[in-house]
Amino acid sequence: MGEDVLTPQTQAFHGAAPLRRRELKSLMRRSDLPALIRLPLWYGVLASTALLVWTALGTWWLVPAMFVHGVVLVHHFSLQHECTHFTAFRTRRINEWVGTWCGFWICVPPIFFRYEHCDHHTYTQIVGRDPELIPLSGSVWGHLAYLSSLPYWRGMFGGLLNHAWGRLSAAEKRFVPPEERRAVVVEARVFLALYLAVAVAVVVFDWWEPLWFWWLPVFLGEPVMRLIRMTEHVGRPNVRDMTTNTRTTVVSWPWRFLAWNMPFHAEHHFAPSVPFHALPALHEKLKGHLHAEAGGYLGVHRGILGQITGRSERLGDLVGTDGR
Repeated sequence: MGEDVLTPQTQAFHGAAPLRRRELKSLMRRSDLPALIRLPLWYGVLASTALLVWTALGTWWLVPAMFVHGVVLVHHFSLQHECTHFTAFRTRRINEWVGTWCGFWICVPPIFFRYEHCDHHTYTQIVGRDPELIPLSGSVWGHLAYLSSLPYWRGMFGGLLNHAWGRLSAAEKRFVPPEERRAVVVEARVFLALYLAVAVAVVVFDWWEPLWFWWLPVFLGEPVMRLIRMTEHVGRPNVRDMTTNTRTTVVSWPWRFLAWNMPFHAEHHFAPSVPFHALPALHEKLKGHLHAEAGGYLGVHRGILGQITGRSERLGDLVGTDGR
């Protein structure tokens, strides 16, 4: 096939990707500038939704305003995800700082997430090895229960408390190196201490802004993030082939902006070192070679519900273990 043909996951499985090494190398070029341009615009949207909450205080519009604000808030995960790959910025230290900042607002400690996410990319959709695998539910109610985000928060807070006590599960010890386990414990304790300090300030100083502008919006918005995260892999085959086990969801530009191009998820798994700003170009180059669905987030969920309600004997092949 020649020396210039791409040789990551897709060639390992099928050898059919129409992308050469020099093209991939160009797409992998990192820069601080795209994120530094997008960041103030992104936080401008967040400031606008915060203003919406402020104007709704004391009215019946407060709950829908907090929901809209929360949808933006929980998308801190998208930026943290890019920083975890060190692709949001060229400067490694900026990725670490911004990733930690984002993780604090949504209760995702960055060091633990980095190692968990590394195993997710190594064992994508492999039952028992992918720590972020979300199962295809056996019922519509099970699907809706996960969308509520209650199982997610139970696992997240449970994990944070366990780590703060110095406990890691056997599965977590598989992907967190021994030399980093102390750092995982320390970051969990720091996060919990900061959350407790805010809670004390709310009670002692009658300072309720964190409730209206942070905690309640995040809880209201997290089901939207669950809906989005489920479109990435749920219902795809439990195989190592990254051209089929991951789904790109074609959505409108506002969603791509909010999610730092994370909907181009099959492309991201194909080449995790490609920065967020180059994923649209990679998507164009790989059209027809990766799994993409054009119906948007809701269209994907209609398809997932179709799999659930029209279950075949092969449904068991698509069921995994719960994950974040």
